[in-house]
Amino acid sequence: MRLASVEVIPYALPFRRPYVTARGRLDRREMVLLRLRSDDGLVGLGEAVPLSLRGGAGLAQVVKELERLDALDRLDEANLTDGSKALSAPARCAALTALLDLRGRRAAAEGAPALADPTPLPCNATLVSGEPDAVAENALRWAQEGFSTFKLKLGAGDDVGQVRAVREAVGPEALIRVDANAAWDLETAGRTLAALEQFDIELAEQPVATLGEMAELATSTSIPIAGDESIETRADAELASSKGACELVGLKLSKVGGPEAAIGIAEVLPSYLSSALDGPVGIAAAAQVAQTLREAGGGRPELAHGLATRRLFSSTIASVECDVRDGKLYAPEGPGLGVEIDEGALDAHRI
Repeated sequence: MRLASVEVIPYALPFRRPYVTARGRLDRREMVLLRLRSDDGLVGLGEAVPLSLRGGAGLAQVVKELERLDALDRLDEANLTDGSKALSAPARCAALTALLDLRGRRAAAEGAPALADPTPLPCNATLVSGEPDAVAENALRWAQEGFSTFKLKLGAGDDVGQVRAVREAVGPEALIRVDANAAWDLETAGRTLAALEQFDIELAEQPVATLGEMAELATSTSIPIAGDESIETRADAELASSKGACELVGLKLSKVGGPEAAIGIAEVLPSYLSSALDGPVGIAAAAQVAQTLREAGGGRPELAHGLATRRLFSSTIASVECDVRDGKLYAPEGPGLGVEIDEGALDAHRI
């Protein structure tokens, strides 16, 4: 696909309340919007979420990598995944997502029939760490909006107290999953999960840092272990599976490098999509991947996806984006990803 222009726009969205996890506190999420314009005038949108709290590429590096795309006169998957380009995973995700969006918009412009309306995706509530009573009150607010799966961020406070308070608030039928973001050592993880088993936990996401530790932990708990930080590639997933380190994987597109990489990991281990606190473009791309996994699932029960994080932000840069209602994510109806940018809002949030 021939390129006419590349536009790279760093921006930030503020949170309604500080986002607190075992890895730190965020008051806003910094991201990069990518716009690729083809020589026939169509525009594809991509988005990168630098994962600097995880030790990954920072905002300035991702911006610089994406700006280098302007030197290419043609863009395709081959040159975006070419190791010589040295794109970090968030930058590669943005470029591949923009290419996907551009192709979808071109197909629509050429008269391709519209795809059937995608089925809404079940989503989990995301509960940041805090005092148990406050976390429980937050869970009830999500429950009143139709959510029945609750993800608690642990490792930064009274872990057992938070889970107990949420279970008492939402009742026995709700699903509770926990995520320590690799904050626990093996001893702490074993002790904490043993204390949490009484609360009927759906899964524990990345309780410890390494696959070896996860494999050892899995033999001592009845709670299913899910990978996140430790699984960035299909090879990682294959190794995790061979070690018995985890039963599931939470997939973040900016972490693994885009939609195709996520699908490759999901071919190895059952997976659900999670937001890296993405903006509207990243959420729409993850929703399309989640639909692909649903279609390939062979009737396997669908896990709730962590894609309702739009609720955590106080503003947006989109005039059209995914909508969250009754605990489910609804994709926009337009071509490609279906997202349309509000130029005034984007200008207001540039950094």
